[in-house]
Amino acid sequence: MRIRDILRRKGAAVATVRPDSTVRDLLAVLSEHNVGAIVVSPDGETIAGIASERDVVRKLHEHGAGLLGRPVSEIMTAEVRTCEPSADVDDLRRTMTEHRIRHLPVVDAAGRLAGIVSIGDVVKSTIDELVSEREHLVEYIQRAP
Repeated sequence: MRIRDILRRKGAAVATVRPDSTVRDLLAVLSEHNVGAIVVSPDGETIAGIASERDVVRKLHEHGAGLLGRPVSEIMTAEVRTCEPSADVDDLRRTMTEHRIRHLPVVDAAGRLAGIVSIGDVVKSTIDELVSEREHLVEYIQRAP
């Protein structure tokens, strides 16, 4: 299975915030979309970074409530791993597990933002594949003489 298959099922829409948005704005977008991470982008196509609930909590602990008025660029992860729609889900699952990544932006061949996948999306697709294989095996065994 490929990442494009996951995006086809869940959709390619990606919530973004600008680097100069406040952390308070970031929290509003996280809540509005019920997601755990947001791509930080100046234009909705290029990736400046990624910011997660975890980033907010860690920095809030360090800086206190004053953090809410500061720009997202101060808390985001600037070095973002990405993948292409043609990436293999199994390879991506290993990468996400090994590097403890929960959200990975998907970029097209031109480097533009094309979607985002979470570890939950990857696990769900793996489970769906296993269920399908099991059903095919059961059907095959039941047809055997």
